[in-house]
Amino acid sequence: MLRYTLMRLGIFVGCFLVVWGLVATGIVPAGIGGSYWLWIALLGLVISAPISYIVLRGERDRASRKVVDRVDRAKANMAANRSMEDDADDAARTRAHTQEA
Repeated sequence: MLRYTLMRLGIFVGCFLVVWGLVATGIVPAGIGGSYWLWIALLGLVISAPISYIVLRGERDRASRKVVDRVDRAKANMAANRSMEDDADDAARTRAHTQEA
């Protein structure tokens, strides 16, 4: 997941620098008033999102598989712990019931 995040950040930084260059040369209009850097950041974000979606598809799929595997392992561990508690509770109830009789 860290690798995907760093790759996504790298694409954003690249787009940010390209947009900054385009704004600095006057090809793309600058923001109004004090919004110069915000304008560049928003344009970089809007441009980098579809690029990341297409280019990082394989990395995103690998990251999601890892997350799903972790969730499945956690669910299995919880189920195993739950059954151990149920078994211990059943054993305690059986002992208490046999002692009463």
